[in-house]
Amino acid sequence: MPTQSKSFKVLFLAFCCLVILISFLAVSSRAVPETSPVSRRTLSVGTTLSTYSEHLNAVSAVAWSPDGKELASASYDKTVQVWDPLTGHRFSVYRGHSNWVTAVAWSPDGKYLASASYDKTVQVWEAATGKHLLTYHGHSDIVTAVAWSPDGSHLASASFDKTVQVWQSFTGKLELTYRGHSNWVTTVAWSPDGKELASAGLDTTVQIWNATTGKALLTYIGHAASVTAIAWSPDSKYLASVGFDKSVQVWNATTGRPLWIYCCQGWINGITWSPDGRSVASANTSKTVQVWDSTTGTPVLTYRNHRSEVLTVAWSPDGTRIASGDDDGIVRVWEAPLACQCASEEQGQLVREVAL
Repeated sequence: MPTQSKSFKVLFLAFCCLVILISFLAVSSRAVPETSPVSRRTLSVGTTLSTYSEHLNAVSAVAWSPDGKELASASYDKTVQVWDPLTGHRFSVYRGHSNWVTAVAWSPDGKYLASASYDKTVQVWEAATGKHLLTYHGHSDIVTAVAWSPDGSHLASASFDKTVQVWQSFTGKLELTYRGHSNWVTTVAWSPDGKELASAGLDTTVQIWNATTGKALLTYIGHAASVTAIAWSPDSKYLASVGFDKSVQVWNATTGRPLWIYCCQGWINGITWSPDGRSVASANTSKTVQVWDSTTGTPVLTYRNHRSEVLTVAWSPDGTRIASGDDDGIVRVWEAPLACQCASEEQGQLVREVAL
């Protein structure tokens, strides 16, 4: 009897070990879904893809070529540099300005660049060779911004002389001077349909006007301090504006009615729309880039890899990458979030970090 009891215990223990082993093997061999949205988002979104550090002073503006294969960065080191956003390889350096460069913009066909400067000029040059084509001397003070018309035939430039001037891209012939602002004009943007221009500045307003006649169409007065940057939605229906009142505001370009307003912890220097119109990203003095859902104002992601104030931000034409430049002269290219990646756990974290 004792022998039988002992045999039973041995068999029972062996059976338990077998069950445990089978369970362990089953769990170990269970595949983790490759398309898990949480793991995919954690590994990819916000990942730095390349870092460009060839500038000797702050990067004031970044701009993607229309095909997304090149980046142009303007700097207070008086240069504009054109480089590969994947490898950081530099293609060319433009040294035509005699003072800080404040803005840079690609022509719609990707063949030319226009740059603006503290030297009171806008210069047009070949993107591939850096060959100088034209210097525009129409402004009497610092030129803060420059924008190509969608058809490439005209340029609009904004200045501390309180004007926005519209002129022929390759002749420099002035066609229109807009004088609606009462203080320095800091930014100008052409609507994607080419019909209107929007400008903003230290008078705290954003003004929309006819690009051909200069007729004022709407004045937006939602900001409480200087407006530093504006951007049209891809469908020309909305504008996003940011500034020293620490707010991001998205509003209807026809009625001026705000869609949403979000107040942040510091001044905001730049704003960009995603190509699909579903997100906006802002460049912040808090050393971050904040990405928002453009419809609801919900925070999607905070990019934190800059070590100084972020001055400029631009979304790539294919929507997959964001480039941001900072006060240390560094440009970082990183993986952009998809509009659908507005996860609840990220929202909760961001709401706590950005003061309402």
